Amino acid sequence: MKQAGSVQQTLRHTTVGLTDERAVAMYKTMMLARRFDERGQLLKLAGKVNFHISGITQEPSQVAMGFAMNLETDWFLPYYRDYGLVLSLGMTVKELMLCVYAKGEDPNSAGRQMPGHFGSKRLRIVTGSSPVTTQVPHATGFALAAKMRRQPSVSLVTFGDGSSNQGDFHEGCNFAGVHQLPVIFVCENNQYAISVPLSKQTRGRICDRALGYGFPGIRVDGSDPLEVYRVISEARERAVNGEGPTLVEIMTYRVTGHSATDNDLDYRTKEEVDEHKKKDPLLDYKQYLVDAGLWSEEQETSLQAEIRGIINEANEYAEQAPYQAVEDAFRYVYAETSEEGV
Repeated sequence: MKQAGSVQQTLRHTTVGLTDERAVAMYKTMMLARRFDERGQLLKLAGKVNFHISGITQEPSQVAMGFAMNLETDWFLPYYRDYGLVLSLGMTVKELMLCVYAKGEDPNSAGRQMPGHFGSKRLRIVTGSSPVTTQVPHATGFALAAKMRRQPSVSLVTFGDGSSNQGDFHEGCNFAGVHQLPVIFVCENNQYAISVPLSKQTRGRICDRALGYGFPGIRVDGSDPLEVYRVISEARERAVNGEGPTLVEIMTYRVTGHSATDNDLDYRTKEEVDEHKKKDPLLDYKQYLVDAGLWSEEQETSLQAEIRGIINEANEYAEQAPYQAVEDAFRYVYAETSEEGV
């Protein structure tokens, strides 16, 4: 996001419907997601946790999505890199840390799932599963329920570029298109499906697949969170107005391995990754706020200290928290009855 210094460019956030306060809040959430992600990688390297999967450089677009939605009425079906999205929906760093450490208090799965398998009834985040893309037809189902109940509710589902080639994606999109359902399909295209580059996945644009299902498909630059916010906001408005689904393809790049156990240099070069690391959209958005007169280095210093305190406290709490009790291992697996047999 390059600023030429004009008033019109400086105030872009207002043209897409963001107040100064919310524009700044978006940046704070992006940075919180970035620092949590970095800590997760360090914990894996230190052997304190067993698994971490990163979404670094994807935070700006993820947060923009969350800010564009209605947290009171909408439903969310994120995929495993969406720390920025779930933090923008109200999940806390402490909850994410409990998930990383697989502790009993983990609100997502009580430590049963790997990190990144989000789920929170309180935050209207629908529980995900390990097989990729299963959340897409689930999102379509939630949208169908909203339409049948005549509720002003929209489901937003995210997935990677690799998931767009699975049958679940096509079935979910086709059903949603036929029934004009209030759902936003978001492909976070970070150029790699584990070790397979986009060039070996598809010859066309993923967003163009929407044409075959009868609804709009839009490609947006993930390094421009204000444009992502605008596109998602408009997609949500169309959905609420009964105009059906939208497929949004957010163009981004995965600068880390698929997970902390993946050696990405087996399938791409260090030079390629380093070139993309120079294009950090989080720093670009920070500069936008500075140019707009909404942010300063003094505020940045204060924010970094605040975030460091939040993460340290959450890390200490989660590390010391107990694992799930053995006697609870089969809870939520089989049907349970009360003492009265009901």
